[in-house]
Amino acid sequence: MRFEELDLSKTYTYADYLTWRLDEYVELIKGKVFRMTPAPTKTHQTISSNILSEIGHYLKGQKCKAFHAPFDVRLPNKRKSTEKEIISVVQPDICVVCDPAKLDERGCLGAPDLIVEILSVSTQKKDHDEKYHLYEENGVKEYWIVSPSDKSISVYELKHKKFELRENIDAVFNTKDVQVGIFPELILKYDDIFNM
Repeated sequence: MRFEELDLSKTYTYADYLTWRLDEYVELIKGKVFRMTPAPTKTHQTISSNILSEIGHYLKGQKCKAFHAPFDVRLPNKRKSTEKEIISVVQPDICVVCDPAKLDERGCLGAPDLIVEILSVSTQKKDHDEKYHLYEENGVKEYWIVSPSDKSISVYELKHKKFELRENIDAVFNTKDVQVGIFPELILKYDDIFNM
């Protein structure tokens, strides 16, 4: 099956998603299919590796685990968690899951504690809009949006069921190191994140 054969006006479920044998990765957001970008750029992959290696090293021996795309995160629709009821399946660039009960061989069922999305031209709107609201609604505790083009990081924390911008770090005004809110003692150096 090719992506072009899918009816993009239809609402799909995780059960549908499991039957597809596509040559490319897709995500479901509230039942709508979104094509993933082609293979990430070298810059995207370097930033992802830099962040993942720092977080992964910190988590060694702890119950929290870090994962990178492709890794299915199934977000139940109002506590409905059967394959025919789940209508959101995303593949964050990086996620951290601290509840082992959410993990199975298919990935993660429920909201990760931390999600990092690294922008590309084609995902910018989705990461700032659809995914932002989806992650907020599902209780992701911390959401980072990393922009390689301007070397910026927006860090959002969930407070009273709404994301609040904790800090915006960029190359022009504010190149300070980034504290991981769910692990206050973990600080990632700005220069290390964007070290090419």
